[in-house]
Amino acid sequence: MSFRYTAMAAAALSLAALATGGLAQAADLPVKAAKKAPDLPFFLVIDNRVTFSYIFNASQPGAWSTRPDGSIDSKTTKQVYSFTHFDLWAYGTNFFTISMFKSDHNDPAGPCTNAGTIFGAPATCAGATEIYGLFRSTFGWNELFDTKAFTAGPLRNISFEVGMDANTENRYFGAAKRDVVGGLQFAFDLPYKGYINVAPLVYWEFANHNSFSQCGLFGPGVPGVTCLADGNTSFKPTWAVEVNYYMDLGFLPPNMQYFSISGRAGWYGKKGTDTEPLPYSPANGVYNTAVELNSEPIRLTFDASKAAWGDKYSHFVDVWVAYRYWQNKFGLDHNLAVGCTTPVGGGRVSTGSCTESSLYSGVTVKF
Repeated sequence: MSFRYTAMAAAALSLAALATGGLAQAADLPVKAAKKAPDLPFFLVIDNRVTFSYIFNASQPGAWSTRPDGSIDSKTTKQVYSFTHFDLWAYGTNFFTISMFKSDHNDPAGPCTNAGTIFGAPATCAGATEIYGLFRSTFGWNELFDTKAFTAGPLRNISFEVGMDANTENRYFGAAKRDVVGGLQFAFDLPYKGYINVAPLVYWEFANHNSFSQCGLFGPGVPGVTCLADGNTSFKPTWAVEVNYYMDLGFLPPNMQYFSISGRAGWYGKKGTDTEPLPYSPANGVYNTAVELNSEPIRLTFDASKAAWGDKYSHFVDVWVAYRYWQNKFGLDHNLAVGCTTPVGGGRVSTGSCTESSLYSGVTVKF
């Protein structure tokens, strides 16, 4: 996967929009006498949060087992523990999140001698653990060039955006990746203190370890022809589009204005073959990567602390529920790639392990 602007910092991002707009508007107000402007702190907004969440029907490439009736079970639950930091400073924003995903036994940690992908039997090993980190930073054109030229109608700003992602897993397949992104972000206002950000980017996964393509896992193979000796590859740069939004449900009656909606979506283009730099060759088990969609199209958040203690404590404790959809996980074609399919009757059928469609819920606490 690649991007994830999670909605856990949605309230902070909304505050950032308000802070930026408030400073700009204040500069236009008439004054009776010139006064010395107070020194602004380096960070105008700092927001730190911890979250516990639960994915009810997660999936993981290569992680599946066979039920007694012969059907394939590729679903696993995941507990997620996250820390998120957001800040706003004079020239832009910084967003960082790190999460630990803990699977149940149907996505076993490695080594595991009875994983379903190896012996076709339900695994009884401990669940796998994945650590995933993401960083995004923006530099606003209005702030960099000291102008308002990039604010027009609902367009609030255009920014340079850079970032990176990294993950590591203790599964039998030992997957890990590193990538960088760079491009632009277009920030638009929505009603009720909301926003939507659209970022066209260049995405480069410059380091990846994937044991599906490593010689020895699914047979001896021929290094440089059917497999990679060490499973390490560097994919080709490709395009990406990342979108995230947030909006308070301000149209509700005053005694119900504790709810907000948010969401995100990231599309990542084809980045070569799944065993890059080996050429496309179904006979050798080498397939093209596919366009990846990693999304949380809707999250409904209840501001529990505001409901319990008033506006002063808004978004100190959030309870939320979301829908999560992730197709062609990590760019693997869910209908063709070796890590997503299993041999049946001379052909290959999808195990469902490379597409995730799940309810997702959690509690977020600001500190």
